[in-house]
Amino acid sequence: MEETEQLSGRKRDDEADSFRLHMVTWNVATVDPPDDVSMLLHLNAPKSPDLYVIGLQEVYSGPLRFVSDRVFDDSWSKLLMDTLAPRSYVKVSSIRMQGLLLLCFCQMQHLPFIRDLQARYTRTGMYGYWGNKGGVAVRLSFYGHMLCFLNCHLAAHMDYASQRVDEFQNILDATAFDCPTAPRITDHRLVFWFGDLNFRIQDHGMNFVRSCITDRTYKLLWSKDQLTLMRKKEQILQEFEEGPLDFPPTYKFDLNADTYDSSAKKRKPAWTDRILWRLRHNAPPPEEEEEEEEYPLRVRQELYTSNMEYSCSDHKPVIGVFTLELRKMCDAPLVSLQPDGDWSADMDAMVLYSSLQPISSSPWDWIGLYKVGFSSVSDYITYTWVKDDVVSSSGEIVQVYVSKEEIPVRGGECVLCYYSDALQCIVGISEAFKVHSSKVAVEEGLMPGNIDALDRTASREDLWD
Repeated sequence: MEETEQLSGRKRDDEADSFRLHMVTWNVATVDPPDDVSMLLHLNAPKSPDLYVIGLQEVYSGPLRFVSDRVFDDSWSKLLMDTLAPRSYVKVSSIRMQGLLLLCFCQMQHLPFIRDLQARYTRTGMYGYWGNKGGVAVRLSFYGHMLCFLNCHLAAHMDYASQRVDEFQNILDATAFDCPTAPRITDHRLVFWFGDLNFRIQDHGMNFVRSCITDRTYKLLWSKDQLTLMRKKEQILQEFEEGPLDFPPTYKFDLNADTYDSSAKKRKPAWTDRILWRLRHNAPPPEEEEEEEEYPLRVRQELYTSNMEYSCSDHKPVIGVFTLELRKMCDAPLVSLQPDGDWSADMDAMVLYSSLQPISSSPWDWIGLYKVGFSSVSDYITYTWVKDDVVSSSGEIVQVYVSKEEIPVRGGECVLCYYSDALQCIVGISEAFKVHSSKVAVEEGLMPGNIDALDRTASREDLWD
């Protein structure tokens, strides 16, 4: 596919860093996930993504399952976390509204530089009272650049193209963030809009559409694609870019097959599942103009395709791979921290931390102990409140106490993370260090094979309820 490229900012910066973003949108038609998602995530690709952003629609949300998913991770989230965590990816944010699910992952090295996380949802089903349709959004600052990801499921059926545009506009208008510089989705420097947008191929008959698919002459269908048509006349859509549709329409397929709908309805194939993006080109506020001049942002689409190997849904997943070239506005974490001396469950331990930059501290800030390869912010072994457990402060270095009762008996490779309540994210990570096995437990025979504190789930109700 021919690369599509855009630049925000008035000058190129030869010192810009490149980051790879892998995006997926998939209407999963309420089915459970497949056993293997390596092809979906391109795990064997020569270049590993820095970020994964995955938007799903129609995740099963029956009453019993939905209640259990509010307590435990849903099966899709669990599979993706279990797949990516061993490769040093951490889930930084997620949001779910009934069947709509949005997940954001990053390589652990980027974790302290993903800040100002917020997630929102907007219902459009049943006049805004029902969440079967609508949008879920996550906004974040990535090395100082404001990004927003919006996963939508819009109204179905051929005749509702205008309603789909209205729903999209309503989502943009109704979604508000607690951020003075970017309170709306369109205030962000870079926006990705994706999901089951449900736009169809109009006018052409079934035989012609299927003939073009068989012959791979997809270009003959583009002029009647409803989203393409709407982008020509709707101003808000003209601001968004999309790569060429050089892949087969992704809807509607027979389940567990690669054949298009053979039921009595024989729905016409369509590119319902899409990934678009928008760089802010209009003049930024005066206070941000100099910043954008000095820190340009470049976007290049490397790949836009569907994955035909998965047949568990009546939709095929769509994948978009992007390169983000940007100059970092921040290149040091806000907090530095490390273990003080050796750690084991035989003695109380100490953490040393210091603020490298001004940070708004809170009584709700905490330091977590994590197993190397942890899957999400909530996947800690134990934690300690920063304000409650301060032992001493010498100049800029603060010493925080951790009870030996909270340290894993069997030990293992771990890291410490400082979580800022104000920023709702991790702002500092220690180097990996070894927690030693408890000598007392070994001597007293208290280490049977079923005890492994690194694999148990600590009580998290006080932090995450």
